[in-house]
Amino acid sequence: MKNKSNLLLFSALLGGLLFSFLFWKERLALNLMIYSIFILIITYLNPDVIKSLKFKIYGFAHLLAAILVVINNSDLSLVSYYISLILFIGYSHNQKIRTVFTAFGAAILKMVTVPLNAIKTLNEVKIGNFNFKPVFKLVKYVFIPIVIVTIFTCLYSAASSVFAHYAEALLINIGDFFNNIFGFIFKDLSFSRFMHFCFGIMVTAGLLISFFDKSLQQIELKCKEQLLRVRKNINQKTVWFEVAKVFSGNLLTKKLALKTEFITGLISFAALNLLLLFLNGIDIWWLWLGKGRNFAEINYSADLHDGTNSLIFSIALAMAIIIYFFRGNLNFYSKSKALRILAFAWMIQNFILIISVLIRDGYYIEFYGLTHKRIGVLVFALLCVIGLISVYIKVSKQKTFFYLLKLNGNIWFALLLVFSLVNWDIFIVKYNLSHSDSISVDADYLLSLSDKTLPVLDKNRMKLQHTESKSEYGTEIARPETLATNQQKLNQRIGFFKDRYERVSWISWNLQDWKTAEYFKISK
Repeated sequence: MKNKSNLLLFSALLGGLLFSFLFWKERLALNLMIYSIFILIITYLNPDVIKSLKFKIYGFAHLLAAILVVINNSDLSLVSYYISLILFIGYSHNQKIRTVFTAFGAAILKMVTVPLNAIKTLNEVKIGNFNFKPVFKLVKYVFIPIVIVTIFTCLYSAASSVFAHYAEALLINIGDFFNNIFGFIFKDLSFSRFMHFCFGIMVTAGLLISFFDKSLQQIELKCKEQLLRVRKNINQKTVWFEVAKVFSGNLLTKKLALKTEFITGLISFAALNLLLLFLNGIDIWWLWLGKGRNFAEINYSADLHDGTNSLIFSIALAMAIIIYFFRGNLNFYSKSKALRILAFAWMIQNFILIISVLIRDGYYIEFYGLTHKRIGVLVFALLCVIGLISVYIKVSKQKTFFYLLKLNGNIWFALLLVFSLVNWDIFIVKYNLSHSDSISVDADYLLSLSDKTLPVLDKNRMKLQHTESKSEYGTEIARPETLATNQQKLNQRIGFFKDRYERVSWISWNLQDWKTAEYFKISK
């Protein structure tokens, strides 16, 4: 216990130094991978962490995400990095957890409570006959009031601009005071750099020091993946029962409640099938059979932006309704076969609806090119397909909602890593410019993408001009930008990249910036 506490505290201190060295005024790239390797090694050396298969899988997944940050350096790769790090920490210290959602919550709770965990760990540290317990008794009297005062200061500052002005002035004076002290002792050390170091210690401690409360893990262990028929005791009432009784009267206490729910579900699914059949018939006629390929008949912009979001929401709501009706004893009802058939038919119709969404998106991409939002529609449609398949398994195999969370959570995380493999900004620019003869090129949008696209844009300078595009009302959009204006914007972007690239050190190295610098022959 003593050696473990010393290792974790020393690692937190070392991690704070490493954090300050790697991330102070640097871009997120190679430094993230170096920091992750440090976290992985220390977590592996922690005797409380079991080196199971789950530990290795999520450790490898996080290392892959860190490598992708160095290779692609995209916003999606950063999101993948942070989520994989949190999941790795959550699973490492709570290896009986089965869903990514609980692992995520456990890791966040662990990091939020890092002061308490650090104090508990420090109480176990002994240097000879000296221990920290008396010291931290005094810290308790100071730390808690500081936290309370800080919270209420933020609240009062938000409520009063005058109070915020004086609070800001006080903070500036305190910062200047510490800057003078640190500037006198260490010429190269500022108060902001010291606070950055302290923040690094807090982050590292939150990632490394074990959370002593395993309540989330214990709660999840009670969750089952297979539905079981439960004999309900009507005399045993919960708070939710009493709340529901206010709106339902004595319906909950009737013996025919299960039959009533069955009839309600039967009518609902029959009506919804007819409604969706009508909508799918319209889509098949106008979209699948090609009637909608004439702009005079269908406005693709309105259909995509206004219609697609509603359709995806309706699919998600459909899955929620199916989950609701098949959440409990209705799965074991002797006459539930007809309800299952209607539910399966509705799932098939929702799958047809997803195909219609994909056709809409495909038409829009064909005429206007790729954007992140249009790719996002494809991703959401894929997630809806996966969700419908998992709901089908849930109904047919009589699985629980917890099973759905476990299955979909793992699939979503795997897809996040897969999608991070693609450099989407470059893919979008290359696709749109290579199809500039057939689509409406939005030069403003292409010039707004990340610096990694600059070499592709520079090679296609003559294509950065206005091409006709129309609003959702059919009128042409007036754009004053000319080819010369867009090329000037590109030159400014290249200049900004050069200044930014020359300011950072090797710690911020990533493959895409290096390729861009090589293309424009920029050296540090």
